[in-house]
Amino acid sequence: MRPYLFAAIRVGACSALLTLTQGFAAAEPMHGIAMYGDPALPPDFTALPYVNPDAPKGGRITLSEVGSFDSLNPFILKGRSVYGQRNYGYESLMGRNWDEPFTLYGLLAESIETGPNREWVEFTLRPEARFSDGSPVTVEDILWSFETLGTLGHPRYQGAWDKVETAEAVDERTVRFTFNTEDNELPLILGLRPILKKSTYDDRPFDESSLEPPVGSGPYVIADFEPGRFVVLKKDPDWWGADLAFNRGQHNIDEIRYEWFGDGDVAFEAFRAGEISSNREGNLAKWKTSYDFPAVRSGEIVLSEIPHQRPGGIRGLVMNTRRAPFDDWRVRDALIHAFNFEFINDAINGGEEPRITSYFVNSVLAMSDGPAEGKVRELLEPYADELLPGALEGYALPVSDGTDANRRNTRAALKILAEAGWSVQDGVMKNAAGESLEFSILLRSGATQETNIAELYAEQLKRIGVVAHLETVDSAQYKERTEAYDFDMAYYIRLMSLSPGNEQILYWGSEGVTKSGTRNWMGMNSPAAEAMIDALLNGETQEDFRAAAKALDRVLTTGRYVIPIWYSPVSRLAHKAELTYPVGKTQMYGDWIGFQPDVWWIEE
Repeated sequence: MRPYLFAAIRVGACSALLTLTQGFAAAEPMHGIAMYGDPALPPDFTALPYVNPDAPKGGRITLSEVGSFDSLNPFILKGRSVYGQRNYGYESLMGRNWDEPFTLYGLLAESIETGPNREWVEFTLRPEARFSDGSPVTVEDILWSFETLGTLGHPRYQGAWDKVETAEAVDERTVRFTFNTEDNELPLILGLRPILKKSTYDDRPFDESSLEPPVGSGPYVIADFEPGRFVVLKKDPDWWGADLAFNRGQHNIDEIRYEWFGDGDVAFEAFRAGEISSNREGNLAKWKTSYDFPAVRSGEIVLSEIPHQRPGGIRGLVMNTRRAPFDDWRVRDALIHAFNFEFINDAINGGEEPRITSYFVNSVLAMSDGPAEGKVRELLEPYADELLPGALEGYALPVSDGTDANRRNTRAALKILAEAGWSVQDGVMKNAAGESLEFSILLRSGATQETNIAELYAEQLKRIGVVAHLETVDSAQYKERTEAYDFDMAYYIRLMSLSPGNEQILYWGSEGVTKSGTRNWMGMNSPAAEAMIDALLNGETQEDFRAAAKALDRVLTTGRYVIPIWYSPVSRLAHKAELTYPVGKTQMYGDWIGFQPDVWWIEE
């Protein structure tokens, strides 16, 4: 392991963003950093724009989780860890303002400075920054955290390792990272790397699953837990960051309790019984029909719809191209045609949810209708020989007439399969070798809506002689098998942000074809996609960035890796009436990271 040579990759919604301003700020210590231009909030801001700075403190919220956990180390691939512990027990050098697509403000660091071309970045620690055991956060802790996460941590932390040439302590409170690769997002990625206490691991290995949590500096510490059943996070009464302007109006609730259930239906019944404080509902039909119980009618439970401005992302059935027959794009195309979206959407949602038509649908980053033009075309044309039909010419998902028969698309599916060497023999779809077109759909136990979708789809496939077996496993097996890509087809969700960047390598990079634990479940190996990601990271203007995102969207969508379903333009939360959030100034991402319970409070 090279001493103190570090790199990073950020997850979920944290990535590169272009604001309306072009160019980088001058190289001088700043209170924050934006991907382009200056942060919107001044150095003397008193609170983030979407919080209630005077929110009361105290109380308890109980949230449900489906499945189980067996680890309290959320930074490694091994084990099933606790999402809330990672979010609220640990801090990074900088923190996200969710009202700016990608702008960070000082958290553990009081300032950030970059070179004129972002070829290096320096972070200066706040002298008052402390871990939960009262010890100071040091430069040594930062250097150790970056090195350890970058080499032994979860793959999400390792993707940019080779982009950092050196890391060094400038003085007792300042660290500098120098890059060997042009990547404008790197200073922001490093700013979001969690910082752990080095001495925690003096006598135990970092990369082994453990029920002894690392020491962090966040607002909450683990007060109690029982593996697989519950975790209680208690507000640290001595939390060092309680008075920071960045934290004002956040982390108002004293206790967060997570309860684990075998499936979503059991969790919902626990919510109905008053054991759970809040329930997020992703099924529109259930939202309309199952939330008329007495506590809702009496006003004890409030139904809130939270708008957002984020991309719809991709959600549906992913096909593993590491396995035949999904390694043939024509088979994937035929299976997309055989999926009667309009009929399934009507059966489950009353036809009201809009379809996911591309990976960045519902945003300015989504691919446009019709042929690729302008900068988008310029980016794609060098890869014309490898692109699938539609990437340059224009592509749209097949639309049915909404009836169960789906005749037009069924005929199209049969024609495409015939071109790929498949035909119906004695009612079964077979190839020239006599092998039947048969596969399994991997599902999580208790995921009712996912199972309903798969059941309806399996019935539709019978029309063309294709056999789909539904294989249901518990959450632990589902995680283990999907991380090892041990499936034919599986239910897949990949959320996208307004600021895609380095995390896209983890999602779609060719390393994920063989390396376990990435988000590249489909096993795509596309030089075109990787080139578009590179263009995302190094665009000089907002126009460059948007063109790269739209071009990447075309590569992904026309790759025909996922049979997409629907997205919701709002999030739906049912919650106890005393649970309150800042209505009318919700952050642009809506119900997302940083929303519940972060900016909520309990109103007695």
